Amino acid sequence: MNRPLSERDRELIWHPYTQMKAWPEAIGITKGKGLFLEDEDGNQYMDLIASWWVNLHGHSHPYIAKKISEQAASLEHCIFAGFTHEPAVRLAERLLPILPGRMAKIFYSDNGSTAVEVALKMAVQYYQNRGTPRRKIIALEGAYHGDTVGAMSVSERSLFTRQFDHWLFDVQFIPFPEQALTTLNILEQALQAGDVAALIVEPLVQGSAGMRMYPPKVLSNMIQLCHSYGTLVIADEVMTGFGRTGKHFACDAIKDTGPDLICLSKGLTGGTMPMGITACTLEIFDAFLSDDATKTLYHGHSFTANPLACAAALASLDLLLEPACQHSIDNICLLHAQQLLRWQDHPAIRHIRQCGTILALELNTGAETDYLNKDRDFIYKFFLSHKLLLRPLGNIIYLIPPYCISSEQLQQAYEIIELFLNQLNIRYHGPSFQQYTVPDN
Repeated sequence: MNRPLSERDRELIWHPYTQMKAWPEAIGITKGKGLFLEDEDGNQYMDLIASWWVNLHGHSHPYIAKKISEQAASLEHCIFAGFTHEPAVRLAERLLPILPGRMAKIFYSDNGSTAVEVALKMAVQYYQNRGTPRRKIIALEGAYHGDTVGAMSVSERSLFTRQFDHWLFDVQFIPFPEQALTTLNILEQALQAGDVAALIVEPLVQGSAGMRMYPPKVLSNMIQLCHSYGTLVIADEVMTGFGRTGKHFACDAIKDTGPDLICLSKGLTGGTMPMGITACTLEIFDAFLSDDATKTLYHGHSFTANPLACAAALASLDLLLEPACQHSIDNICLLHAQQLLRWQDHPAIRHIRQCGTILALELNTGAETDYLNKDRDFIYKFFLSHKLLLRPLGNIIYLIPPYCISSEQLQQAYEIIELFLNQLNIRYHGPSFQQYTVPDN
């Protein structure tokens, strides 16, 4: 008999974002279908975080699988320097018209971090190629843009970066726009100082910081302010892209302006294949056209524009643009909004917030909100025991489900979360505590 996956894994594998001494054994997953992941013991887990925010349409979607299989039978990969292929061209043809702003060119890479790296290189070299060098980057406090060195540099100095801070380049961080006027004033002061190549933001929602949210008007004001000083804006839509905020892209929430570069990954292929994209305006692309070879963008990856990943992205885009998918997105948004109203006064919740299909609950655990909150493992294990995959950001739990989730399944998830909220009250107030009753309206 084969040994369990979890045992074999423990002997050989080092998992991401995991203290292996505390979590030496991983759950062995044997299959996925729709909303569910199934382990080797036959347990099914509702994947309410879309497996790190990537799975748009449900696991093992037959249409995406079919398109990947068809592509594999004709062309699995080819070098993308000096060569091209139909899936890459077709994906660019279909994606550019629906991207926010004035996107004109697509640069392919492998994941979200590298999509950010490419955008940073484009922004800095854009000014260098024009003979007007600018080197400073501005980012928001609390930002997370990836785990490669450049992406870490434009991310909050935090638990994720601490061991490598001495290697990271300097970035000016401005306050997260809880007080919009303060943020805009500090941004303008930074722009007035000159030498700013780009502002990079997670539009509307900061993911790893705890699903912190800010309104579209602030995003619009930041972009307009940067443009008034000739500074580029990079929109990191790695998480927010492809319907997560209720619209195709977070920057669709603003109509009067748009970013100069957009970074995409995660939901790009429906969660089936690794892939990243950096889109830019024609003005940026044109700054690299030259008889001078040193003005080339010297960046690439072995699997750039992999045909299988492009085929998956095209299939995922087909599904996303169907009216049925938008109806599902709208339904998730509506149900989240209704649930927010029901839970907004629950004593176990310090703060509750929603942006589109993302619903986040900052739990009142008697300690500060923090990624290393003492109750993080208790929270995680509770939901796993109830067969819900909800990977908390410290004491913050959030739902960002695949669009295939039904109203009934989402309601079932809400009920289990409500059970936890009441138990959390008992945990901190004792067994005699009167449980909170959620209002009907």
